Amino acid sequence: MLKRIVLTGAAGRLGGLCRAPLAAMCEELVSSDIVDGINDLAANESYVQADVGDAAAVHALLEGAEMVVHFGSIADEAPWEKILHSNILSAYNVWESAYQHGVRRIVFASSIHAVGMYSKHKTLTTDLPHKPDTFYGLAKCFTEDLASLYWDKRGLETVAMRIFSATEKPGNSRALGSWLSDGDLIQMVQKSITAPTTAFTIVYGVSNNDRAGVDNSGAAALGYRPKDNAEDFAADILAKAPPQDNQSPEDMCHGGPFAVVPLGESGVEMIKARSVKT
Repeated sequence: MLKRIVLTGAAGRLGGLCRAPLAAMCEELVSSDIVDGINDLAANESYVQADVGDAAAVHALLEGAEMVVHFGSIADEAPWEKILHSNILSAYNVWESAYQHGVRRIVFASSIHAVGMYSKHKTLTTDLPHKPDTFYGLAKCFTEDLASLYWDKRGLETVAMRIFSATEKPGNSRALGSWLSDGDLIQMVQKSITAPTTAFTIVYGVSNNDRAGVDNSGAAALGYRPKDNAEDFAADILAKAPPQDNQSPEDMCHGGPFAVVPLGESGVEMIKARSVKT
């Protein structure tokens, strides 16, 4: 059992899912986010309010940590200045502070949007050049390269999880390939922590979907064995889905709607606006 794990982004949906499982893996879990507080802390869990874009706050947060699970960032497309602070400067703060404190490994919530402009007809491997679809995806590219550099030059391990559609259940035809179930997300984080060594490893955060379109052998090497398959929902989803447009990047690229959202504008809000119209 680890002595101390630090979790950033603990107030978000995905970070929140990981809190209890992480608390069971260590003597002390330190959860952090920018909100005033979070409810239902485990007996061995404490909460620290901190902005990951603040170098001093991150340095203090990571003191004594053996591993860091880094979910803290803007989880959407946003204006460049906000991405720079919360997703890029924050990455440097986390990796540099982790190095200074002797942290062994960072488990990082990267994103499919680091390679979101690749066609769905191309199987994604982990050695492809980056091809981001947004400023948000570009920040994930930067963080992956930063993590690779810190492994090569400073020996700090990282598992970069390129998370796809992390939802309770798949809700559209794209998700038949991109779905990551809650249970499989938790398992991936756990395996990323318990693997004996990882060096710098990129894995795809996706469930055992028949239509996934990725080579996830790196995740298998960590011991990840996804249990859920979006194909179980396929008949119902496809019966209601509109036809795919083979001229639309949204339908043809791995990044889905983020492949067409204007730079700097919220992809989440664009999707919400569409749902209201329909």
